[in-house]
Amino acid sequence: MFENWKRSILFFALAAFVAGIMFAGGCQFFRDFISAPKPSGLQGQAIAEQLPGVGPDAIADVVSSSSPAVVKISTRVTSSRYSDPFFRDPFFRQFFGQSIPEQEEGLGSGFIISPDGYILTNEHVIDGADEINVTVIGHDRELQANIIGADYDLDLALIKIDAGNELPCLKLGNSEQIRVGNWVIAIGNPYGLDHTVTTGVVSAKGRPISVDDRQYENLLQTDASINPGNSGGPLINLNGEVVGINTAINAQAQGIGFAIPTSTVQSVMEDLKNSASTVRPWIGVQVRSVDEEAARYLGLERVSGALVAGVIPGSPAEKAGLKQWDVIMEFNGNEIKTADDLVAAIKAYPTGNDAGMLVVRKHELLTVMVTISEKPKNMK
Repeated sequence: MFENWKRSILFFALAAFVAGIMFAGGCQFFRDFISAPKPSGLQGQAIAEQLPGVGPDAIADVVSSSSPAVVKISTRVTSSRYSDPFFRDPFFRQFFGQSIPEQEEGLGSGFIISPDGYILTNEHVIDGADEINVTVIGHDRELQANIIGADYDLDLALIKIDAGNELPCLKLGNSEQIRVGNWVIAIGNPYGLDHTVTTGVVSAKGRPISVDDRQYENLLQTDASINPGNSGGPLINLNGEVVGINTAINAQAQGIGFAIPTSTVQSVMEDLKNSASTVRPWIGVQVRSVDEEAARYLGLERVSGALVAGVIPGSPAEKAGLKQWDVIMEFNGNEIKTADDLVAAIKAYPTGNDAGMLVVRKHELLTVMVTISEKPKNMK
C-alpha cells in the first residue's frame, strides 16, 4: 500500500513539472508572436498582388478592366418566304405577287483586339449575315461592322468597326501555358444579357469534338457557364489575358463548355487580316494530349505524346494506317510532347510531302509514313 502511495506522488509531481514546462513554452511562443513585426497594409497588399486569386476583388478587377473591350454582335440575314403556297411557283408570283422578305436575327459576342477596331469572334456568329452591328460600351448607337476575314474550319472571324476614336482592347495570352485547374473568366452576351460574367476552371485541354458538321480538333474545356450568345466572347485568365474564344456548349451536360485556344488564333491572325486564302495542311486525325490517366491506361512509360482519338475515313492518316489509341511520339524526327506540338508541326509542313511519325501502338514502336495533304475545301 505504502509503495503504491509513493508511486502516485511521484507521478503527479512529474505531470506537474511537464505541464509547467509546456505552459512556460506556450507563454514564450505567445509573447514572441505578439512582439513579432507584422507586414504593413502596403506589404500585405503587395503579397496579395503576387498571388492572383487570393484577394476578394481579384476576379472583379479583371472583369472591370476587360469588360469595355467585350462587344455584343447582332446579325441580320434576309431570306424570302411566301404567305401562300402558290407563291412558291415563279409563274404564279409573276402575275399575283412577290415574295415577302423575312429577316432572321442572330446574336453573339466578340472582343476588340486593337485600338483601331479589329474584333475577333466565331465564324458561325457572322456566317451568312447581310448586316453586322456591334454594340460597344460608351457608344450610344450600334456600329456597323465589315468582315475582314473568316475561316470556317477553325470557326474564327475577324471583323472591323470604325468608332471614330481609339478603343479599349484585350491582349492575347499563351494558351499553351495554361494548366488544367487554372481559373478562367468568361464574358459575353448569353441570351442577350450583355456582359454576363461566369467563372470556372480549365477542365481539360486538347479536346476534339464535333458540332453539327464542323470538326474541332484542339479545344479548351471549361466549367465556366457558356450559353447561346456567349459564342465569340473571350475566356480570360487571372492576368487579364485572353486564352480562348468561347465557342460551343454540350447541350446534354452542365458545366461543359469549349473554347478555341489562342495558340490556334495567333497562327492565322495575319491570314485573317490579309483575307488570305490559306492552305491548311492536314492528315485527318483528332488528337488530345496524353495525360496521366491515358498513360496509365495505355501502359506508357512517360506522360508525353499526342493520342489519336479518332481517324477521319478516307484521310491521309487512314491511308497511312494510323489507328485510334495510337500515340504519336515524333513527327519528322521532332519530339511530340502534346497535341499542340503535333498540330503546329503539321501546319508548318509543306503539303504533298511525306513525313515519318514514330508511333506507340500496344506497347510496340512503329514508324508510320503519312502524306501531308491540303484539307478538302468541301469538307465541313
